[in-house]
Amino acid sequence: MADARRRFEAVGLDDAATDARVLVCGLLKLSPTALLLEGEKPVSPEGVAQVEAAVLRRLAREPVHRILGRRDFYGLDLALSSGTLEPRPDTEILVDVILPHLKSMVMQGRKPKLVDLGTGTGAIALALLHECPEAEAMGIDISEDALKTAADNAERNGLGSRFVTRSGPWFDKTAERFDIIVSNPPYIRSDVVKGLEPEVTKFDPMVALDGGPDGLDAYRAIAQSAASHLEDQGLIGLEIGFDQRRDVTQIFELAGFLLVEEHRDYGHNDRVLVFAKRLD
Repeated sequence: MADARRRFEAVGLDDAATDARVLVCGLLKLSPTALLLEGEKPVSPEGVAQVEAAVLRRLAREPVHRILGRRDFYGLDLALSSGTLEPRPDTEILVDVILPHLKSMVMQGRKPKLVDLGTGTGAIALALLHECPEAEAMGIDISEDALKTAADNAERNGLGSRFVTRSGPWFDKTAERFDIIVSNPPYIRSDVVKGLEPEVTKFDPMVALDGGPDGLDAYRAIAQSAASHLEDQGLIGLEIGFDQRRDVTQIFELAGFLLVEEHRDYGHNDRVLVFAKRLD
């Protein structure tokens, strides 16, 4: 672990110590307790070779969790694939925001149905299902790889019976109506995507990042068709870029929605907007 940290520091990786710890512990299946109690235990030659191969991949800027092939999200163990983004902690805020609404619907005697647009690993939908046993969810994506990964993640977390997948884009192949629509859509401007870190440009699917010339293409597409797929008392929860609150709000207001909640992330940037249908 110390050797990995030194090598990561030598090439200027931002959080070398954390990367080394997460990578080595993940590969060798060491819990924090095991690391503390068995830290001096020799590693097998096979384990050493496995770690060395992973260190070389990280030095080539492949993200740690891509190397491990999985990521924890809201207490769920989610597999990653080439067609999915790595779910990040800020997206858990969207789950935090929507969950009380989901549980409130259950308290009213409803069995809520939700849809996750651009589901990727299924992270948002599966986290909500895990926390709300009465709910059912659909994950929509244009990537068949992502849909398979999301379905597999549902099964491995015991949620397969309440989760289905559907090919997109957006609602193009879906006629149903839902109580809640959630999405973490692509929202980075095309000119910005090109200048992102190699961890992103080399390993994340561009279709899940590039939101068009102004970063707002996905929001326009969702707003255009959401009304006909949302129940009258339903809600839309969206993750947004740090500077997009005003523009996304305007797009949805023009489409007949009202902004009912807004929330910031751990860095105090605008991150989640919640809309409801305007029923007047």
